[in-house]
Amino acid sequence: MLVANRGEIACRVIDTLRGMGIRSIAVYSDADAHAPHVRAADVAVRLGPAPAAQSYLDIAKLVDAAVRTGADAVHPGYGFLSENQDFAAALAAADIVFIGPPATAIATMGDKIAARDAVTQRGVPVVPGLSRPGLTDDDLVEAAPGIGFPVLIKPSAGGGGKGMHRVDDPAGLREALVSARREAAAAFGDDTLFLEHFVDTPRHIEVQVLADEHGTVIHLGERECSLQRRHQKVIEEAPSALLDAATRERIGAAACDAARSVGYTGAGTVEFIVSAHRPDEFFFMEMNTRLQVEHPVTEMVTGVDLVEQQIRVARGERLGIAQDDVVLTGHAIEARVYAEDPAQGFLPTGGTVRALHWPDGAGVRVDAGIDTGSVVGTDYDPMLAKVICHGADRTEALDRLDEALAKTVLVGVGANIDFCRSVLAHPAVRAGELDTALLDRLVVDYAAAAPTPAALIAGALGTLDLGTGDDVWSSAVAFRIGAPSPVTARLVCDGHKYTVAVLVAGSDTRTLHGQATVRDEDDEVMWTGPVYLKPRGTVGASSARAVTLRCDGIGSRWVVDQTERRERWVCGEDGTWIIRPAHALAAADDAEAAGEVRSPMPGTIVDVPGADGAVCAGDPLVVVEAMKMEHTLRAPIDGTCSIAVRVGEKVDAAQVLAHVTPDAESGE
Repeated sequence: MLVANRGEIACRVIDTLRGMGIRSIAVYSDADAHAPHVRAADVAVRLGPAPAAQSYLDIAKLVDAAVRTGADAVHPGYGFLSENQDFAAALAAADIVFIGPPATAIATMGDKIAARDAVTQRGVPVVPGLSRPGLTDDDLVEAAPGIGFPVLIKPSAGGGGKGMHRVDDPAGLREALVSARREAAAAFGDDTLFLEHFVDTPRHIEVQVLADEHGTVIHLGERECSLQRRHQKVIEEAPSALLDAATRERIGAAACDAARSVGYTGAGTVEFIVSAHRPDEFFFMEMNTRLQVEHPVTEMVTGVDLVEQQIRVARGERLGIAQDDVVLTGHAIEARVYAEDPAQGFLPTGGTVRALHWPDGAGVRVDAGIDTGSVVGTDYDPMLAKVICHGADRTEALDRLDEALAKTVLVGVGANIDFCRSVLAHPAVRAGELDTALLDRLVVDYAAAAPTPAALIAGALGTLDLGTGDDVWSSAVAFRIGAPSPVTARLVCDGHKYTVAVLVAGSDTRTLHGQATVRDEDDEVMWTGPVYLKPRGTVGASSARAVTLRCDGIGSRWVVDQTERRERWVCGEDGTWIIRPAHALAAADDAEAAGEVRSPMPGTIVDVPGADGAVCAGDPLVVVEAMKMEHTLRAPIDGTCSIAVRVGEKVDAAQVLAHVTPDAESGE
């Protein structure tokens, strides 16, 4: 079987193939030549350059790879071509099995208007609204009062929040329709819209279904996916804390009817919107005709391997599971680990994974597509991995996931791990009082936590060479004849300066102990007390050092790694920070640096609206794109601009893209 995908889902599918004794074939772009999924497979085939359009989205190349390697079937994973009916048809023409539903089901459920019509005929409840092909703006404006405000404008051809607009005031509807059509046309090449009533305090609940080619359709319970940011799921769980047993049975039956309405086979997900205030009412939203990212939580509470079931159905086998066999045991919850910086507006990050350690233990599962040395670029989706935990009940699952995230070490690539932990700790999340807008509300007040004194001490001492016994000349610990001298480090983190001074009482190759004092940039003492440091060696095959640090008798484990640019990544159960040695700048250097325009993320230059010559502060100079997000960089001051990049060029985070020299007479 050829796996037409990459990253963690390709690795996850290959795991099941190995367990079933099926030969696995990976595909890869140049950017993924050394990726974990390539090494995990029995055979790997190069598709082409990094851009997805020239590799993972090239149907002809994928079909050719399947034919050349003798593949009997292709598993599409999710994303890319997983819901592309042309891909399914091309495989069928080559006499290769597509691990998914019939192309007709993909086509119907891929068109939201057609999907609403199909499930309505089966009696599945849909959100009140107006949906038919060819609706004009006048049609929608006329129908809106009868639907009831607020209304939700939705594009028929796509998802992910693009082209969706909530309208509360009738006066703003026409303007919103113009924007929605423009966005839908740009994103999907189709500006067809429809209108739905906006459900008050909505929760996103989806049901996993399985169907064979012999008419059997069952469901495996529901998943709660309300914790999402801008329609992108972040944390998912199973089952939902909202539904009672009777509603669970009804929504499961409705999901099965939705699958039957299009002759569905294989694994699929039917998504519903449910009001938090009226949990007994649910409405069909859409059906995803593929495996979902969050499928592991269903697997953990049911014990069913969904990939194995997909393969067995594609072989023509009957489902070996009846509805009465499905039992939900305990609770499971998943956090998606993204390469993004929540404190900087969730800008994409990137870089090389310098050290990596995933949690393990009872009830803990990690689906990952990276390892130490992996280069995280900007060509694909920013999701790196998923951490999934199971517990006897929801509280235990939440606690176990928080502990698992705390034990995760990811150095070299900024990620949203600390943000996920802050979400899990929120009282509304702990209480199960969720809705699809909760995460967007929490983001407003989110800020990266300041480094703890222990993190600063680890950053100051973790890279020290403790020497070889009594040989003071080989030790980085300060030494002088006479009174002891403190080890002093001046550090910068998130623009704030700190000083760490440690008066060493004793050290050898195994330990360091003494008295530490940590001061903030106002020279106020943040913490002072006894400190004990014990090196634990490097982390795996990386250069990062693991150390045990005890402050005032409280011990914690830290991983510290110093990059070529002297950045010190400090990662522990309190969080992860990038700490740099502080240095002084002359006044002339400060003025020179003020005009630098640096990239906030690794990415690709997609536009250069600026030009060499005179500019004013705020003028757009360069546009960087990374992981489907664009960021416009502007002139920081008035002056004369010099552009250093061109369209199509790849850039690193913090790379200087342009420079503005202040006018001599401006005095800036």
